[in-house]
This record gives sequence, structure tokens and C-alpha cells, in this order.
Amino acid sequence: MLISYRNNLFQSKIKDAVLINIQKRKRFILISSLVLIINYVLDKGTKLLAIAFLRGKPPISFLNDLIVLTYAENTGAFLSFGSSFNIVLKSIIMLIIPMAVCLFGIYWCMLKEKYMSRCIILSTIIGGGLGNLIDRIIHNFTVVDFLNFGIGKLRTGVLNIADLSVTFGVIIFVLFDYFLHKKDTQTLN
Repeated sequence: MLISYRNNLFQSKIKDAVLINIQKRKRFILISSLVLIINYVLDKGTKLLAIAFLRGKPPISFLNDLIVLTYAENTGAFLSFGSSFNIVLKSIIMLIIPMAVCLFGIYWCMLKEKYMSRCIILSTIIGGGLGNLIDRIIHNFTVVDFLNFGIGKLRTGVLNIADLSVTFGVIIFVLFDYFLHKKDTQTLN
């Protein structure tokens, strides 16, 4: 009788722990999904606007050329890297590997990540990656770029919102992890 009671108590505690974990993961799944969707919608919406209002037209400059809106189609990755690769290599480097990384990242954010802040940051990076990845799949490796930043001759390449999500997401991720690690190290000492 005592063994049966202990088994029931043990099973009840396991069930409670699983339910608590499911509730906690629901928040991560919801927030991660929202961040992914927001990133994708912003990226796709701005690319559609660029197609409608910038294609075939001269660049539009703001703030003394600090920001220039200009239409470009990129068949490679960052700064057209890989645009001349053969189709097999291009498919592996620009479709298969990024898709695997994005899928693993989504899995990690939704089911494994401990910190909500890091989940949001990673979902921002993944959302940007998915924006360009989906375009490459749908449009035969072609991605619309339309933003250029710089001062004088010091300029970025032409990029899009997905690129900004990835770039700034990575910068914030590195800073977040640095300060998180620094805080954890100080707590241990």
C-alpha cells in the first residue's frame, strides 16, 4: 500500500512538472511565432513596396544621401556572394543549409531556450533569414534589395529588411550573451 502511494505521488509530481513546462513553453512558442511572423510580414511588405514604387525608377535619397532607396535584385547572398555558383552548390549553400539552420533555430526557440529575451532575438534573426530564404525558393534565388546607407563614399551594399533583422539581431545576440555570461560569472564569484 505504501509503495502504491509513493508511486502515485511520484507520478503526480511528474505530471505537474510536465504541465508547468508545457505552460512555460506555450509563451515561448507564441512569442517566437509572433516575432517570426512580424519579421516576415515587414520584410515581404517592404519588398512589395520596393517592386511597386522603385523598380525602373531613379534612386530616392534622404538626409543628404544617408539613406538611399534603390531597386536591386540579388541572386546571391550577402553582397551577391555566390551569385555565380553552379545550381547544386548554390542550392546547398543558399537553400538547404539555411533551411536546416532556421528549422533548428525555431525548434530551439520554441522548445529549449531558457531566456525569453534570447528567444526574441533569435526569432528576429531567423525571421530575417526566412524572409530571404522563402524569396530564393519562390523567385529562383532572386531577392529584392532596396536600402542603401552611408556617408559619402562609405556605403553599405543594397539590402532589405530581412538583412537588417539578421544583422542587428546578431549584434544584439552577441551583446546579450556577453552581458548574460558576465552576469552569470559575477554571480558565481
